[in-house]
Amino acid sequence: MPTIPRRVVTGHDERGVSVFASDGPVAVTRNAPDGAYFYEIWSTAAMPVSIAAAEPDPTLSALTVPPSPNGTKIRINEFPPGVVSPVHRTQSVDYGIVLSGEVVLVLDDSETVLRAGDVVVQRGTNHRWENRSDGIARMAFILVDGAFAPDLLDTLGSEVLGGLLHDPMHAPNTRVHEGEA
Repeated sequence: MPTIPRRVVTGHDERGVSVFASDGPVAVTRNAPDGAYFYEIWSTAAMPVSIAAAEPDPTLSALTVPPSPNGTKIRINEFPPGVVSPVHRTQSVDYGIVLSGEVVLVLDDSETVLRAGDVVVQRGTNHRWENRSDGIARMAFILVDGAFAPDLLDTLGSEVLGGLLHDPMHAPNTRVHEGEA
């Protein structure tokens, strides 16, 4: 059973006084085909970020993995036991913080186990997430728009740009079923 995070958003009233604009469960919760839950916390669409007294909830649009150009995104993902994300790459720098549980980060040539308190800096690499444990793993992700440096893009090949993950709701289902490795 998913645990929907509480989101507290601040703002300003008409006199410029600091206020709580909202306080409650995140407005957007989505369940990906691989079984992972996406809890969209907030996003920005440009740098510098325009800060208005009040603004609409930016998470109510379509779910995309990377932030918008020059944007940021924060979300919490919940990986039930057996979840295997599709192998994917984004043109972003993603800070992933394991909040609870254990998750395996698999790269092209190796893998590592991450546990509560561990932080990964994901820098545009091809990867997938796997929960091989019996418990739920929760991670907070802060995503920052990026661009491959010309020399890296030459190495990867420009066709890599056509294979970037944008919509996790339509990625191939790679969930590992009981009895499979």
